[in-house]
Amino acid sequence: MKSIQQYLEYLQLSGIEDIYLKPQPDRIFSSQKLDELEKNYQDCKKCPLEEGRENFCYGNGNPKAKLMLIGEGPGADEDATGRVFVGRAGQLLTKMLKAIHLERDEVYITNIVKCRPPNNRNPLPNEINACLPYLEEQISIIQPKLLLLLGKVAASTLLNRNLSLTKFRENTYSFMGIKTYVTYHPSALLRNQGWKRPAWIDLQKLQKDYQKLD
Repeated sequence: MKSIQQYLEYLQLSGIEDIYLKPQPDRIFSSQKLDELEKNYQDCKKCPLEEGRENFCYGNGNPKAKLMLIGEGPGADEDATGRVFVGRAGQLLTKMLKAIHLERDEVYITNIVKCRPPNNRNPLPNEINACLPYLEEQISIIQPKLLLLLGKVAASTLLNRNLSLTKFRENTYSFMGIKTYVTYHPSALLRNQGWKRPAWIDLQKLQKDYQKLD
């Protein structure tokens, strides 16, 4: 505090009366914009998934998050509530975030597709293509510093590569100019406990980059 006071006194003695402060991102505007778009898209009929959905699951979290997580698509619990990652996989994701000292309300979480595919199958190319503009719009508004892709569907879609998840995890990438990590989808970790160890390694790498952010 003393150094700030000294600096201000120095500016005053130098005849500088006005200080330009770089404007900060408008969190309220971002939140309102996301809410507005979510309402606009609730009745989306761009692909056949709308026929069986109960709710359009846009995304949840901090509208100015430094970290954005992107999964595959809503499951039964998500379809019923309209919120993302609320089932068992969502509970595990919350624990994963806590392990690197993050709360869910600090990040933003969404999926590649916003409506539940029948029987939780992988989304089809036409379904992905219909939803991709929504995701890119979300990223543009939120402007995260880091992306974490959960599972092979998210990774292969956004990184446009056909690799195994093991290969995806070996590197970091850039999507829309944002540093991007890949790890296991929480639902995969529920099916195979042996993947939790490598997933923890992924999270530790991500945490190091997150801690360097302003």
